[in-house]
Amino acid sequence: MKHNSTIKSYLLLPILFISLLVVSCITNRRSLPVEEGWDFLGEKKVNFIRDVDIIEVNSRNSYTDIRFKIEDREVVLRELKIIFTNGDKLEPAVNDVIRTNEFSRNIELARDGRTIDRIEFKYRTPGNVLQGRANVLVFGKRYYPGY
Repeated sequence: MKHNSTIKSYLLLPILFISLLVVSCITNRRSLPVEEGWDFLGEKKVNFIRDVDIIEVNSRNSYTDIRFKIEDREVVLRELKIIFTNGDKLEPAVNDVIRTNEFSRNIELARDGRTIDRIEFKYRTPGNVLQGRANVLVFGKRYYPGY
């Protein structure tokens, strides 16, 4: 009996190690410093082939503003459509150059906050494909009733 339980212990160690290794690979999401009052809503790696992308927002919070942050290379934001959970759409006028590692201007949604379903945007990435792809991050300013 004792010999059988020792064998089981030796078999459990590799299984436990492999399980931990798999979990650590799955949860390799980097942490983002987010300014107080702002939430990270999503991100998209954009490219030269398709100049329209959609970021699905998986939050039930209401937001008064959104803004973009660009990583890796410059992006020209040409058109923007914000679709709210009730089906309403907001299409603010944009034609903004957002430089690498900078934020866009704040885009106002509503003073009393709106719940976002998704964000559709058209963009242009200056330069050539050899310079790599830009990463677009979207942040929302959380609505706090009474403020």
